[in-house]
Order: sequence, then C-alpha cells, then structure tokens
Amino acid sequence: MRWPPWSSDDDSKSKKKAISWNDSLNAINWSHYVEPRQLIPTVLLTATTLFTIHIYRSYLRRIPGSANIQPGFFRRRSLFGRVTSVGDGDNFRLFHTPGGRITGWGWLPGRKVPETRDGLKDRTISVRLAGVDAPELAHFGRPAQPYSSEALNWLRDYILHRRVRAYIYKRDQYDRVVSTVYVRRGLLRRDVGLQMLKEGLATVYEAKTGAEFGRVEARYRRAEWWAKTKRKGMWGGKKSDFESPRDFKTRVTSAEGTKN
Repeated sequence: MRWPPWSSDDDSKSKKKAISWNDSLNAINWSHYVEPRQLIPTVLLTATTLFTIHIYRSYLRRIPGSANIQPGFFRRRSLFGRVTSVGDGDNFRLFHTPGGRITGWGWLPGRKVPETRDGLKDRTISVRLAGVDAPELAHFGRPAQPYSSEALNWLRDYILHRRVRAYIYKRDQYDRVVSTVYVRRGLLRRDVGLQMLKEGLATVYEAKTGAEFGRVEARYRRAEWWAKTKRKGMWGGKKSDFESPRDFKTRVTSAEGTKN
C-alpha cells in the first residue's frame, strides 16, 4: 500500500538515489580544467608566486644579524647596507638594506636606517674585512699597537655612514662575517681592504688555517709590497722595529701566559 495514499508511482521513481564520493568525482567533467584557457593562467600565477617568494627570501628579506645568515648564502651572496659603526681597524657593523634605494631604503616610510644605539641594537651584522690584519687597539688590558688609531680613523673616514657591499665567505669564531667589502668613492667602486694595504695601515692576513681572500690574494700581496716599498704607514719606521699585527698579538698573548 502506498503511503501517503495520494502519492503515485511516478513520485516514488523520481526520488534520487544516494551518490557515493567516487561516483561524484567521476561525474565531474575534468576536461574543463585542463583546457588551455583555464590551465595556462593557473600555471603562470603559481609560477609567478613561487618565483616572487624565492626572490624575496634570497635577495629582499632583511637579515638582522650574522646568526640569521643561511649557510647556503656564504660564497654565493653579497650583503648591501649602511655602515653604522667602526669598532676596530678591520671590522665594523652593517645595517642590511636589501635592494638599497630601489626598494625604498632611505626614502619610504618604515625603511629608514635607525640613528640611535637603541634603534640599532640586535639589528646589525658584524663584518670582518677578509684578507687583511690591522694594528691592534688597546683592549682587555692589552696595550695598543703603533698605528692602531691611525688605521681606525682611516677606516671610519672611508666607510662610516656609507653604503657598502660585502661579499661574504664565512662566520668566524667571534660571530663576525668575513667579507671582501666594496664602497663607492666618487664614480669608482673601491675594495676597502686593498686600499688599507696601499695606505700601509694593514698587512696581509697571515694564519696557518682559516685565512680568507676570495680571489684577490695576489692583488693584496702586491699592494702590501707596494706600501712597503714606498714606506707607507706602518712601514715608514726602521725595519728592525716593525712588528706585524699577528706578531704583536702572539707576543702579547705569550707575555700574558708567562705572567699567569
């Protein structure tokens, strides 16, 4: 007996059967989604998004400190930024400004280099000039080496508050990024370490292991030879009185060990 009585056989037949998930998928006309007019824009949008993310992560993301530099960046990337302080004759601090003025640094709101110590705290990268060794300043109770103040003043005058590009090689034991650094002076781009050697305010870095030069070691040694020949800077005194920064550190460390 039909219920309700007024229903008909046709009404019963018109009821839909439950459709399974697999049946519903099979019922979709997938050819619509692989048509060129649908597929090509989707592929282009996805590729553009992924490429933009890659460019941002590799070149445009600001790096606040040396610990934030990915291992894959060393020997493959350079850092562009402004020198905020110079602490010694061969190291300084860099505020990373990826993309420079092209990406708004210095003129867009929110893209200014801080001017205060509090504003710069934990936001700069410590950079060590590769391939050179400057005279040692007085610190930790140790005496200053001759020409250490001259080297410091020269480096401050040469790069402080200027934009530089650092080609990075590695992190050293003091968490500094060892780099060959270039600064634009007038129309020319100058290698900072090379200019220090020419001025006689640094020597070629000598170490049994761990010395970094990039591809400029031969050029650095020629510059040191030229400064020595012209008796520039620390080479101007008596040859018998000359002591390289490495020899100075070795002597002072040895004397401290004897006292202890």
